[in-house]
Amino acid sequence: MSRTEEDRDVAAEAALSLRAVRKEFGGVVAIQEFSLDVHRGEVVALVGDNGAGKSTLIKMISGIHQPTSGEIALDGQPVRLSDASVARRLGVEVVHQDLAIADRQPVYMNMFLGRELVTGPFRRLDKKRMARETQQLVDELDVRIPSARSIIRDLSGGQRQGVAISRATHWARNLVLMDEPTAALGVAETAKVEELILRLRERHLAVLLVSHNLDQVMRLADRVAVLRRGVQIGTRVVEQTDKNELVSMITGLQNADA
Repeated sequence: MSRTEEDRDVAAEAALSLRAVRKEFGGVVAIQEFSLDVHRGEVVALVGDNGAGKSTLIKMISGIHQPTSGEIALDGQPVRLSDASVARRLGVEVVHQDLAIADRQPVYMNMFLGRELVTGPFRRLDKKRMARETQQLVDELDVRIPSARSIIRDLSGGQRQGVAISRATHWARNLVLMDEPTAALGVAETAKVEELILRLRERHLAVLLVSHNLDQVMRLADRVAVLRRGVQIGTRVVEQTDKNELVSMITGLQNADA
């Protein structure tokens, strides 16, 4: 599952670099100095118990929160993600657990939500082009929906998640953040979404995956970063660890390491 040394050389410049990132809310330290690289063509999982700081870290990378100190870099360039729109402009896309999609709109409008294509002197919505490009993408990713013109509320949970991942794939240039993408799905739909996540890696995108499901982490991730109470406990290569070690790190039975 892990990338070869040749792949690592090609992706030597990390799509995302966190350097001693820290976040405080008043007198509360939510994240102590956290450092991590995520390369293109790599899935890195972020794991930890409730309250470990995973959501805070994702919100800093997506521009919702700003670090108190430390540095975030995309493709080797330090950036200031002052809000979520800046992060999106820089090629960072988020697949939220609640999906953040418009139930009453068709799939193609959700794909271009906030980035609608227009045509003609009156800048009317180019619905035909948006539907065509959406259909091409969902076909390419094998997202099995009736049509790009289907209304979101008529789709299953797995199909909706597929649409959200397709949207992230379409717009992401650097990084896709995935926050518990299969938490509300059944076994079959979870398997389909996991296939989509692996396709993101094949498309040479960097993926940071938050998941409580350690079986899923072991199936999908190349590396795993563990947080506990805002402290970075360690990072492990999946092929060189197991669930027992990860559980020990999450629960505090194993001390933090470099």
